[in-house]
Amino acid sequence: MSGQWPRYVRLVPWVLIVAGLVWNSLEPADYWGDPMLAAASVLAGALLSLRDTVAVGAAVVLGVVVLTIRDGSIGTRSGYLELANTVFAALIGLWLNRLIARHGRRLEAVRSVAEAAQQAVLPMPPARVGPLAVAACYRAAETDALIGGDAYALQETPFGVRVLIADVRGKGLKAVAAVSVLLGAFRETADRAPDLVALADGLEHALARESAHAEEELRMEGFITALLGEVPRGGAGLRVLNCGHPGPYLLDGRERAVSLLDAREPGLPLGMGGLGLSRPAPEEWPFEPGDTLLLITDGVTEARDGAGEFYDPAVRLAPLGPFDGPGELVDALVRDVARWTGGPRDDDMAVLAVTRRR
Repeated sequence: MSGQWPRYVRLVPWVLIVAGLVWNSLEPADYWGDPMLAAASVLAGALLSLRDTVAVGAAVVLGVVVLTIRDGSIGTRSGYLELANTVFAALIGLWLNRLIARHGRRLEAVRSVAEAAQQAVLPMPPARVGPLAVAACYRAAETDALIGGDAYALQETPFGVRVLIADVRGKGLKAVAAVSVLLGAFRETADRAPDLVALADGLEHALARESAHAEEELRMEGFITALLGEVPRGGAGLRVLNCGHPGPYLLDGRERAVSLLDAREPGLPLGMGGLGLSRPAPEEWPFEPGDTLLLITDGVTEARDGAGEFYDPAVRLAPLGPFDGPGELVDALVRDVARWTGGPRDDDMAVLAVTRRR
């Protein structure tokens, strides 16, 4: 654990030892420095390695032995009590060090399980899918979390390459469960749905089937905003179906411009099919070789700076380009959002970029 702290932290217990021993040597009758010696043992156990904790405890005990010999109390009752208190403080430091180390090992095991769950539920897409170069990034809002309520997927099908990015309402394990159902339904339905409307209906059916066994609140208020895209085989265009999700951005490879592909008629989010409204037809956009499509969740567009201003990818990304591939674009966007917020975010952030290869 000592590697997680600045190097000067290792000096703090030794400074306390020196201060405590000097104080005790100046006031041998009262031993006002004993709290400093006890604090040195406890701090070493909590912050440093086992070797450093043993060294600190040994130094404290040796220093007190020297002082009791110098004061002539080595064989008296007060001398024995002083040594007993010192040894007890050193043992407390060792026990605390082992306790924290054990919990650290447990935390590492839990984190490894979380990493495996992330790879199973939300695997990183391949770098090449059909005519597209791909890059993605996920940042969970929860501290030390690896996965949350956002999702992305990309799959080559008989109809072309189909893309999904989605944002589940809510956070925590329920959101992760909904992400798992959504991605499983996408992988199954994307290969056989003849168009994006049929694909969205298939996802809607899978979510409705799963929510039938959920709590009433989740059935009534659970929904998923999603964006479905399709790059047809042999075509130069792009089809997009918006289900209540923030629109994607198109980075023109020739003019180096960034434009928002805002839906003229956005549809309802997934999970709200019970309202009985039909879905709009997918919209078509140009997507030439060298162009990049950037799909994001609202963790990007709703990121705020210190003044409360929302992040605008179209304005912020244009001066940062041109980008050498989707990976460079994703990295630049994540860094710029971090600079914009200047601290932790309130929402998960998923980013997926696909470039049509020349």
